[in-house]
Amino acid sequence: MKKRKVKIIPCLITILILLVLIISIGIYFIYKYSTSSVSKKSVEVTFTVNKNESFITIADDLKKAGLIKSELIYKVYIKLNQPKKLEKGIYILNKNMSLERIIKTLDNGSNYNDNVRITFKEGINMRKVIKLITENTNITENEILDKLKDNNYLDTLIIKYWFITADIKNKKIYYSLEGYLYPDTYEFNKNTTIEKIFETMLDNTDNKLKKYETNLTNNKYTIHELLTLASIVELESVGNDRNGVAGVFYNRLNNNWTLGSDVTTYYGIKVDMNERDLYKDEINAYNAYNTRNSKMAGKLPIGPICNPSIKSIEAVLNPTQSNYYYFVADKNKKTYYSKTYNEHLNTIQKLKSQNLWYEY
Repeated sequence: MKKRKVKIIPCLITILILLVLIISIGIYFIYKYSTSSVSKKSVEVTFTVNKNESFITIADDLKKAGLIKSELIYKVYIKLNQPKKLEKGIYILNKNMSLERIIKTLDNGSNYNDNVRITFKEGINMRKVIKLITENTNITENEILDKLKDNNYLDTLIIKYWFITADIKNKKIYYSLEGYLYPDTYEFNKNTTIEKIFETMLDNTDNKLKKYETNLTNNKYTIHELLTLASIVELESVGNDRNGVAGVFYNRLNNNWTLGSDVTTYYGIKVDMNERDLYKDEINAYNAYNTRNSKMAGKLPIGPICNPSIKSIEAVLNPTQSNYYYFVADKNKKTYYSKTYNEHLNTIQKLKSQNLWYEY
């Protein structure tokens, strides 16, 4: 009986092919993973390239900055793609960039000159904040409005910042972060994200409010309500006595009066005070902001109407105790207080006769 010959060579070839295939697939997935972004979250990193550095020599710095996952794969990528000579300069990179995008950004030369300084003045509202951002960066108005309505994003802010609560998610509020973005001068890259801008401003708010945390959290009013009142004081304090103005508003609230604040009426109809006078039907209109309406007796607006300064926040935490229910300021920024409406009207007439009446 003849013995059957076992075909060893074809079997070995098949095994080798499978082995090479498995190794190739493994290498592909390792390469794919290693060239993907380090993080899904937007985290800007200012990266400096010094004179005579190359794409290869900066590998260690990129790894330490948390911008790449693997130095080895990075170097392989550079060898395969051969980008042009690296320019000295400052680059704005992001941890959510893929390796390909990082190389393209570095390959295009320093983008630090794309940085802009934006000043958000005290007392400006979100409409003006949005205008300043869209005028100075590549962010669109729709991007900003969408982010302000994104409940998942707002939830991350509520978790991150002690002074932000679920109050900002009230559907009657026009702009969720109104009153929370601290007015100041900031520097951003034109290609930055709206998340980066908001969180930079909120970090500043956090720093400003830390020393008042106990007073803000152990108060008859919520932090949201205190910021709301501070925003009204900011716009109503034409004079320099913010504490006195805050005291008047507390007196009205405590006695179930309306605040009777024109600035809230303007905000409610989304018109700026320097645009025009209010119409009678607008003064009497009911909405969640208009404190001229009788239904708002003893109530604050649903949310802030501007981004207040720290001085106005301090004023609502330390109001002047008085028996006054009315106030008015003259051209010289002197504030006059009255206990009754007739006294208030007499003060206005006197200021007008002396050519001291303040007009917006």
